Amino acid sequence: MWTRDNRGRYERKGCRYPSDLTDDEWAIADPLLPVSGRTDRRRQMLDAILYVLETGCQWRALPKDFPPKSSVHEYFIRLHCDGILTRIHHELYARARELAGKAAGPTTSIVDSQSVKSAEKGGLRSIRQGTTQVRKSRARSATLPSIRSA
Repeated sequence: MWTRDNRGRYERKGCRYPSDLTDDEWAIADPLLPVSGRTDRRRQMLDAILYVLETGCQWRALPKDFPPKSSVHEYFIRLHCDGILTRIHHELYARARELAGKAAGPTTSIVDSQSVKSAEKGGLRSIRQGTTQVRKSRARSATLPSIRSA
């Protein structure tokens, strides 16, 4: 709920873009990143990745105040393949839950009846590959469709 207290907590003053990490968020993400290069450069790269992920823009549309798009994209691929982005997301998610007064991990799950039915049947293997009947090609027949109906 947006109260005066909450607005102050979620305000992102001092950030160029809404997707930029705050200092507190950076303190969580920094130890999870590979230790290569300068700290400020790694932060710029991560801010650029978050900008692309949040806005959905194309890599070539990355604003000029970020590092080159090819470098950012290569860094993104590296972080994604190594599972580092998933770990950062998990840490930030757990911290946000703790700040909200909840347990770090979810304690409840919701399962709909369709998911249960699929799991009982064995998931995707039980689904028929085709739901429509196979049509025979009329190209094999020498008779044209207009002649057949006559």
